[in-house]
Amino acid sequence: MARQKFDFDLIVIGSGAGGSAAATISAALGKRVAIIEKDDFGGESPNLGDIPMSAMLQTAQIFDSAKHGDRFGLRTNALSYNYPSIQEWKKLAVKRTGAGGNRNYYESKGISTFKGIARFITPHEITINRRHLSAENFLIATGSNFFIPNIPGLSDVNFHTMHSALNITRPPKTMFIIGSNSRAIELAELFSTFGTKVYLADSSARILPNEDEEVGLLLDKHLKEAKGITFLTHTRVLEVSKSSITKRVVIRRGGIERSINVEEVVVCLGTTPNVDLGLENADIEYDPTGIKVNNYLQTSQKHIFAAGDVLGRNSETQGALMESRVVAFNLYHRNKIIPDYLGAPRITWTNPNVVSIGMQEDDCLKRDLKVKKAIAPLNTTPRSNTADFRDGFVKLIADKNNVIIGATIVAPNGAEMAGELTLAVRLGMTAEQLRETPHAFLTWSEAIRIAASRLIN
Repeated sequence: MARQKFDFDLIVIGSGAGGSAAATISAALGKRVAIIEKDDFGGESPNLGDIPMSAMLQTAQIFDSAKHGDRFGLRTNALSYNYPSIQEWKKLAVKRTGAGGNRNYYESKGISTFKGIARFITPHEITINRRHLSAENFLIATGSNFFIPNIPGLSDVNFHTMHSALNITRPPKTMFIIGSNSRAIELAELFSTFGTKVYLADSSARILPNEDEEVGLLLDKHLKEAKGITFLTHTRVLEVSKSSITKRVVIRRGGIERSINVEEVVVCLGTTPNVDLGLENADIEYDPTGIKVNNYLQTSQKHIFAAGDVLGRNSETQGALMESRVVAFNLYHRNKIIPDYLGAPRITWTNPNVVSIGMQEDDCLKRDLKVKKAIAPLNTTPRSNTADFRDGFVKLIADKNNVIIGATIVAPNGAEMAGELTLAVRLGMTAEQLRETPHAFLTWSEAIRIAASRLIN
């Protein structure tokens, strides 16, 4: 029987982290590849998310350090900022990372690019801009979009998401953020650094509810004292409305209702997967939480794969890239592999950074696992004295044999310490091995050695 002819060997829907690696690897193998993007090529991370947020936070944290330079003998009375120039810096950082040139990059690799919205019409065929394209295989990497709650009046006010908040032309005098996840906390720190009075509300018992308890409690205390942020936990937002030139937010906390008037409202409650692409026409199983895949990232149609946020896992960018590489392998090998998420770091880019690696203490308690833990506060390191910063810690989690199974870092530039502990978790290193590993004097990483020593003792 003659093999059916298709326009492409692989069509990738979505040009972000979940799609890019599979597309470029397949093209390098000589496959006929097309990639489709409805927004900016390169996806959310470089254009709208990780890169612009990082650029803005970097600027804010430099400004904040300079503001407090008097404790080191520096004169900072005349310090100021130009917010439009900060926005230009953000755009430059995005451009340097490759955003804007990503379409040319794909085409230089021999990949056909299409801009528009793709929809399946059969398991092997899609339509885009009234054009039909067919492929032997597909990868769905359409990412996610912001979850918008059904709060009365919210749709009637000009609220922001994280993306649009980063494009505000000047810091508002007041801001109300709905949500307490990583992005919400990063935005709160960013705007409060430039003088905005920030209110942050969430129904959870603490900020960063997906992290261990002491993480949220420490960051709550630190950001309240350092930035004047008002955290409203155990709080429900009842209504949002316009009030003259401001926005009125009605909340209930502890059974008491009150209203807060602010210039800007930001919704930051996580994301929902982008699954509106005619999946039912291709008999692909999915629900509102995401596309269903097996361990090899195959959907219910074995020639159609899915990776990244469309799976509903809200993975970090590095996780989506790994899944894309796994798809590229499984497309062309009989013996397939599965993604290995062990030790993948999760980062909140505040100052201090919050980094979670492997199993967290709360995870272990929920599973009734018998584990050991040790915490080394940053003030046990000489670096805390030279940097004049003490709000943070390193926590290690180990099994009964002192094998490291998880870690939490709360420290300035803590993300740069993640590599060591990611390796420790992935390689099954023991606390003894970590303790005996030389750690440079006057670095925050000495807290890792101290925590390892405490695990042993």
